[in-house]
Formats: sequence, C-alpha cells, structure tokens
Amino acid sequence: MIIIEKEQIGQIPVLHLSEQAAFHQELPLIIFIHGFQSAKEHNLHYAYLLAEKGFRVLLPDVIHHGERDSGLSDSEMMPLFWEMVLQTIKELSFLKDDLLSRKLTDPDRIGVAGTSMGGIVTNGALATYDWITAGVSLMGNPSYVAYAELQMEEIKKRKLQFPVTDEEVGRVIEQLKPFDLSLNQDRLANRPLLFWHGAKDPIVPYQHAYRFYEGVKPGYDGVNERIEFILDPKAGHKVSREGVLMTADWFGKHLLSTVQKA
Repeated sequence: MIIIEKEQIGQIPVLHLSEQAAFHQELPLIIFIHGFQSAKEHNLHYAYLLAEKGFRVLLPDVIHHGERDSGLSDSEMMPLFWEMVLQTIKELSFLKDDLLSRKLTDPDRIGVAGTSMGGIVTNGALATYDWITAGVSLMGNPSYVAYAELQMEEIKKRKLQFPVTDEEVGRVIEQLKPFDLSLNQDRLANRPLLFWHGAKDPIVPYQHAYRFYEGVKPGYDGVNERIEFILDPKAGHKVSREGVLMTADWFGKHLLSTVQKA
C-alpha cells in the first residue's frame, strides 16, 4: 500500500510518499518539483508510480505556490520567476539533508525531476550538486541565460508592463550563469538525464534543450542509454501519459539498478 504523509520540513510543506511497509527504511529518493502556478498535489500521479517502484518521493511546494501562496497576482509572480527557481535549487539540498539525518534515504540513489519550472530547476540542480544521481527534465530548459533573454524578448514584443529595469535584468542574468547547465556542461558528468518535450510547446520551446542534448550526447562515450531526448510531435505544454510512464521507468532503470553500498 502506498501512503502519503503531509509534512513540514523547515519552511517547506511537502507530500511524502512510499510503500507503507518501507516508510521508515532507507530508500532511494526522488524529489519532484511542480511547475509555475501549480502546486505539489498536482503531481501525485508521478509520485504514486514512483512509490510503486520502491522509491521514497517528496513533493515540495515552491515558494509563492500551494501552501506557500503569498497572494501575488500572475503579473506580480512573473518577475520573481528566476528567484523562485534559484531558491528551490537551494531548498533541494535542505530536503535531502533532512531525509539523510533521519536515515530515510540512500545518499547514492537520489533523483530530481520536475515539470516546466520544475524541469528548469532540475537542470540547474544538476549544474549545482554532484549528489544527484539521475534527473528527468519534463518541458524544462538547461539554458538559463538564453531562456531568460527569450522571456525578456517576449515581454518587450507584447509590450507588457514589467517592473524590472534593464540593469536589474542584467544582474539576474549574471546570477543565472553558474546554474546554467549549457554553460557548465562538465558538471553533468555523464549522469543519467532524460528530457521530455512537446514539439508544439509555446511556453518552454524545446530547441534549447535539444541543442544541449545534441552537444553533450557524444561525451557519454558509448553509454548513450544514460541520456535521452523524447520529443512528442503532437504535444504542447503538457506531459503525455507516455511521458509520465517514461519518467517512472527512467528512474527505475537508473536508480533501482544502482548497486547498494555494502
């Protein structure tokens, strides 16, 4: 039986799932991050499938979302997008350390995944932490600087009110560079990484992620099964059921098969 516990880890509300019989045992861990203007509960279908495979799964609320909602409007949240991404990357380490302190996770089998903003967080986390064993980026983007510049072009094109100066944008771009996996490709270090994207996605276009994938794939030196890019020709900004199932299978292949320490 899969159980769901509602917890508060520091300031972060989470849903915590695993098989009931193994809830207090050391298990491989997946932290799954939701998208912009979503919440942790919206990804329970991923968590259930992963828990069925034997994983412990954490679904946290990103700041200003879900139980951390601060009452901001859409237009007020958008300028905070990258601030939310970077804070979530920082919070991943806090969540991981909490479970390690409780002896609930295997430090050598930790995965991170997410949809849209959560996929973007996943890529930045891979650029930041070497303790992540495998990742899945669903509609995410590893090219932080290029995507931030694209966002600003769209804002200007649509003549939207955006309460941020060009100087402030420049400072944000500089802050993003250390987390930009496309600018720090060596930090991926041949870890298993699956990209899923819809070809018709108007919100996070797939091209940045695909160019990154094409660039790093040769470096995997004969272990190409550790990196994969799935492009759904019919999909927009919504993961298909196939993408959901592939996420669970990817972690099953690359984390459950990892040899446990003696």
